[in-house]
Amino acid sequence: MSGLQIGGPAPDFTLRDQFGQDVTLASYRGSKAVVIFFYPYAFSGVCTGEMAGIRDRLDEFMTFETETLAISCDPMFALRAFADADGLNFPLLSDFWPHGEVARAYGVLDERSGAPRRSSYVIDKQGRVRWAVHNANAEGRDLDEHLRELSAALS
Repeated sequence: MSGLQIGGPAPDFTLRDQFGQDVTLASYRGSKAVVIFFYPYAFSGVCTGEMAGIRDRLDEFMTFETETLAISCDPMFALRAFADADGLNFPLLSDFWPHGEVARAYGVLDERSGAPRRSSYVIDKQGRVRWAVHNANAEGRDLDEHLRELSAALS
């Protein structure tokens, strides 16, 4: 599914979060490991459950050494409504325009639906891909596994 190589460089990007602020992956290089959650749609059943799970464990996902970014192709204003409705207080990034450019760079854009597949990446402090997992869209992610891989990227 993805042409990215474990140990290879993660494609850099700058996307707007739900507040209209630019977030750039390279800005974490040298200071934080990053877990990236690509998810198909704001307000959909599995995605809502996953984002709530991250929210409920945010103190584990976001530390002095780690950052959590969630990316969909929804417009920024939809992401703001999603965040407000569900109390999601971590960056929800809009890959809306150019549509799916970041998801495509990571090899996870479903061109037919125009949405990212349910995929995750852990990027180490040096900006290298340390781990990736791709779930079926109807299948929720194992957040414990994500936390283990994020922690491993720090060592």
